[in-house]
Amino acid sequence: MPHTRLVEDKGGQNWISIKKDKFIFPGGGTQFIHGADQYLNQISQMVPEISFGHRVRVALDIGCGVASFGAFLLQRNVTTLSIAPKDVHENQIEFALERGVPAMVAVFATHRLLYPSQAFDLIHCSRCRINWTRDDEILLLEVNRMLRAGGYFVWAAQPVYKHEEILQEQWKEMEDLTARICWELVKKEGYIAIWRKPLNNSCYLNRDTGVLPLLCNSNDNSDNVWYVDLRACITQLPVNGYGSNVSTWPARLHDPPDRLQSIEMNAYISRKEIFRAESKYWNEIIDSYVRAFHWKDLKLRNVMDMRAGLGGFAAALHDLQIDCWVMNVVPVSGFNTLPVIYDRGLIGVMHDWYR
Repeated sequence: MPHTRLVEDKGGQNWISIKKDKFIFPGGGTQFIHGADQYLNQISQMVPEISFGHRVRVALDIGCGVASFGAFLLQRNVTTLSIAPKDVHENQIEFALERGVPAMVAVFATHRLLYPSQAFDLIHCSRCRINWTRDDEILLLEVNRMLRAGGYFVWAAQPVYKHEEILQEQWKEMEDLTARICWELVKKEGYIAIWRKPLNNSCYLNRDTGVLPLLCNSNDNSDNVWYVDLRACITQLPVNGYGSNVSTWPARLHDPPDRLQSIEMNAYISRKEIFRAESKYWNEIIDSYVRAFHWKDLKLRNVMDMRAGLGGFAAALHDLQIDCWVMNVVPVSGFNTLPVIYDRGLIGVMHDWYR
């Protein structure tokens, strides 16, 4: 049995235990030792508008541990991508994947993470040990890029509730930064603080002259992520509202999103017709696989689509009630369809299969 030392290190925080020859995941975490379910209930009570499984469908958990936050959100119809922001945490990612929870190593360093702008309805950080206000606030600005307009940032950390001078100074710095990037502190309760990103650029444009961080150039492609350096600026939102006006789940899985009109692709007919045709094609293919190869008996869980297109394969697996999640990979050699995939309530990543 690999990695048994994690039980010794984290058993007191209710992360993980051993029962005979099996690992057991009680749902605890460093900041929610009473269990992820109770923690999620508290978040829902603090901000009912979050509405897990309806308005919030796709989440990002930064510094995920063994991914109990994401695992318990699955029961609420939320797909959470759990990431370890440091290479040394790859063992925790292995645990998450063994549990059947979406997870990957995604290092916060000098490059953008491999997800599009406005990808996540909610981004979560519980004791993720990231100093959000250092280095020109560049890491929180990357979170801001990935957070959907109107989306929520949930921070559970010592500066939220402890009164030591150094921690209170960190809280004041966080308050100042989030105000300057126009996030609204909608609720602070106990050890949890929840901010909401604005729906449009009006707050950014009405800031006093000289307030930092500045807005990114309007010609900056915020969906261009392959080996692109982090930007110490605020990503502007589309003036047409694209990305902010997705349908609630489950309708968004099959409603053609507005951002379908803005991605580059070879389209000689209506993009909505291409979208619907791809969905129809994959539904027919997967239905035949389910019947001919008894896919429901295979207990598929972690699935990867190596060339995801508009996400039709993953949508078909959901429609046909295959209990799995799909990592939709968009190759760098093709058109960047990741914004559409995330707008559908699915998850994905950019990758170069030739590197």
